[in-house]
Amino acid sequence: MRLDGVGEVLDLDAARVVILPSTSSRMGFVPTLGELERAVMETLWSASAPVTARDVQDALAGRDLATTTVLTVLGRLERKGLVTREREGRAHRYRAVASREDHVAELMRDALDAAPDRGAALARFLGSIPEAERAALRDLLD
Repeated sequence: MRLDGVGEVLDLDAARVVILPSTSSRMGFVPTLGELERAVMETLWSASAPVTARDVQDALAGRDLATTTVLTVLGRLERKGLVTREREGRAHRYRAVASREDHVAELMRDALDAAPDRGAALARFLGSIPEAERAALRDLLD
């Protein structure tokens, strides 16, 4: 492996694969998310800038959540290493540590790491996705 201006470049049977750099470092085990944690993370991933707990509460208005509930969830996500906060006046602003795509990639790596036979797991995965997605993977490998 070597670093090329865009990312790591691998040579897999003469196929050149450019791997986009992650926006975060490898976290080790990726914590699982509960349904409300996932909704909060979706709000943070969709935001263009760090947001307050009130912003998250407003974005999830259909759930009728108390501010204390949102603060509790944000605190749990911070302890899990998925969120950071910075003080702004009396409030804190929260942002996701990594992008949604990085999070999904980490989940996929964890799943592969748990498989005793990575090749078999990859083969099953490839057999389970639509042809268009297999074609997109082929294009990435070319």
